[in-house]
Amino acid sequence: MRIDAHHHLWNLSAVHYPWLMAKGVRRFFGDPRQIQRNYLLEEFRADARGFGASVHIQVGAEDAFAEASWVQEVADAHPDWPMAQVVFADLTSERLGEELDRMQELPTVRGVRQIVGRAPEEDRSTGTYALLDDPRFVEGLREVGRRGLSFDLQLIPELCRAMADVLSEFPGTRVALCHAGSPHDRTPEGLTAWTRELGQLSGLPQVSVKLSGLGMFEHDWTKESVRPIVEACLDQFGAARCMFGSNFPVDSLYSDYRTIVEAYESLVTDEAKLAVFGDTAAAFYGLGKVAGDQ
Repeated sequence: MRIDAHHHLWNLSAVHYPWLMAKGVRRFFGDPRQIQRNYLLEEFRADARGFGASVHIQVGAEDAFAEASWVQEVADAHPDWPMAQVVFADLTSERLGEELDRMQELPTVRGVRQIVGRAPEEDRSTGTYALLDDPRFVEGLREVGRRGLSFDLQLIPELCRAMADVLSEFPGTRVALCHAGSPHDRTPEGLTAWTRELGQLSGLPQVSVKLSGLGMFEHDWTKESVRPIVEACLDQFGAARCMFGSNFPVDSLYSDYRTIVEAYESLVTDEAKLAVFGDTAAAFYGLGKVAGDQ
């Protein structure tokens, strides 16, 4: 059984996603018009043929608990598809403990995500960089780990060093670095800088990395263009700390699911495939030991 460690679902009649339904707004990942519609588990399973379980990642709903509750309902209705979820929580909130108490009543909840950085052009207006200097955010990370939850970390390479300084204080908080640390500059110089900064996080044993979302900054990507990213992640983290994620349906703007999987399959060694396509995610998100490849 293979596991997709990073995907989204949405039901526009059940949950409100302000960013998704904004009209005429182009995002850093492109024009969202093609995905401004329901994307439900049935369609995802059809896309993810050959996979047998997944991890749903929060995706900017207006009401985080409404989104998490809906995902739980989906999981309950499809017991043949094991699904964990990572929910949103504001780690700076005075009510963080109460919010996490409520989230943890949902049996699929394994972790939390609060985005630190998306892309330079959007981050300048969101102010999320300030989280790294906020003692409430730092204490929130401690609380997440204390509860046995993981933290999905999304940021850009320029923030890796500062984030590593924060995380070094909390070796018990397990972290999944989303989208390989978002290498947005794909020039040779940009990739060199990303590789260097990635080392700040790969040196922390509690941090794993997701091979996901690489199309968001390079819409016409090819197997060869993402090769240095995949190889650097495997080299720095090792297969036991690398996991595959499709980032669907966002990355469906650039590629079909099979094309993404086949590219990664060709770049990951045979010895690493079981870990990257299942075992790492199974262990990290508590989905049970993966029995084998499909």
